Amino acid sequence: MKKIALVDDELSFADESDEVSNAASKKETWKILIVDDEHSIHDVTKLALGGFEFADKELEFISAFSGEEAKTKILQHPDTAVVLLDVVMENDHAGLEVAKYIREEAKNPLVRIVLRTGQPGQAPERTVITDYDINDYKEKTELTMQKLFTLMYSSLRSYRDIIALESNKKGLEQIIQASSNIFELKSMGQFTTGVLNQLTALLHLDQGAVYCHGLAACHQGEALSIVAGIGEFADMIGSDASKTVDAQVLEDFGKALAVEENLYLDDRFVGYFRTHQGSENLLYLKGTGKLNDLDKRLIEVFTRNVAIAYDNVNLHQDLEETQREIVYMLGEAVETRSKETGNHVKRVAEISKFLAMKIGMDESEAEVVKLASPLHDIGKIGIPDAILNKPGKLTAEEWETMQTHATIGYDMLKASKRQILMAGATISHEHHEKWDGSGYPHGKKGENIHIYGRITALADVFDALGSDRCYKKAWPLDKVMALIKEESGSHFDPKLVDALINNIDHVLAIRDNYVDEYAA
Repeated sequence: MKKIALVDDELSFADESDEVSNAASKKETWKILIVDDEHSIHDVTKLALGGFEFADKELEFISAFSGEEAKTKILQHPDTAVVLLDVVMENDHAGLEVAKYIREEAKNPLVRIVLRTGQPGQAPERTVITDYDINDYKEKTELTMQKLFTLMYSSLRSYRDIIALESNKKGLEQIIQASSNIFELKSMGQFTTGVLNQLTALLHLDQGAVYCHGLAACHQGEALSIVAGIGEFADMIGSDASKTVDAQVLEDFGKALAVEENLYLDDRFVGYFRTHQGSENLLYLKGTGKLNDLDKRLIEVFTRNVAIAYDNVNLHQDLEETQREIVYMLGEAVETRSKETGNHVKRVAEISKFLAMKIGMDESEAEVVKLASPLHDIGKIGIPDAILNKPGKLTAEEWETMQTHATIGYDMLKASKRQILMAGATISHEHHEKWDGSGYPHGKKGENIHIYGRITALADVFDALGSDRCYKKAWPLDKVMALIKEESGSHFDPKLVDALINNIDHVLAIRDNYVDEYAA
């Protein structure tokens, strides 16, 4: 082995018995991949950079002694920050092949590649810089200890900023995704997660670091609900912060709520903003380090804009909740008019969503079915009371009038461009069609009947048979299931019947959650 000495900032070599230790610190590190077929180059590089720190993170060295080994190592460590890459190893262009592999095969545009060569004639600088996506080119003879220090500092600064930009982009993507799916139940959580990602990027924090953690919480009344989290808070989403986070976080929240402004503490940040609806919202990051005045100004601008965006997201969710309530109220109004219980529409809604997901429908579309299904009998609003509430059998003429409720409901809703009301129009129109074509109003058959109509038809009949009505008593479960099985392939879609039968315990649990008041 060779022993390394530093003389007047130059590096020299002598024999030694032990290798330089490369024990990585327990805290977060910057990974440095040294690629060179000379062991002494690895040793001298580690010695020269011993004790080096950047942004409170030490260096972790990874060694490769050939181009082929370097390719393997970069795949094993895609989070490598800097590659110090020799040109001539197993062949005259091994290093250039590695540089090309990193960018084109490993698809890693982030790592900073510094080409080091002891034979500059083998790879002229101008040609290499032009033809290869490298970030710096150095001759080994010019890399003194000080210049290596400067090179490492500038390379890591560049890598840190690129990572921050990537993280910022991901945060923006999440917020854009949240806005495009604003009517989904999880959109507020998605939005606030995007905000946390952007804030960590703004402060040059690495979300993967063990010391960087963040959460967003909403304070309304006595409740302090966590709506998004990263790091140690990731598993706390939806919980009450007062019961899940530690005392220090709660103390910081209390201070921010008391002064109603952002707090910049020793190693953490607490953001505060109030919405027009009156709710107080908090952002929390720890592991920030001491923030300078520029960081603080950027955060102030950022959080002001977040407050505006949060209000917009909240407004959309309020509109969504209002739309749901109106749909349920319309459905309940019809049920009340026909002397039936409003809980019927709630049971049909929940059973419809459950069946939709069991046959493979994604959750967002199944949610649409749930929200629209309460409108299945909206057309009954146009049926005279004498027919709607007649306790006995309807005459042929009365039955013909009763059947028109499917078309009446469709005509009421068809002009809407709202997704839920459009789905409601389809369900109202087709939930009395039958699989064998014997239903009404158009005698549609099989899969020509819209899946929304087929789902709601089964949920509606199952619940109606098992419930008391003005013209009948509730059927026992075994009788209901016998009829459902008998009507599989004639009235009902067989695959939906199978889904109901195979999951009857869950369906019964839904029914038990919305028991009719008089039955209770």
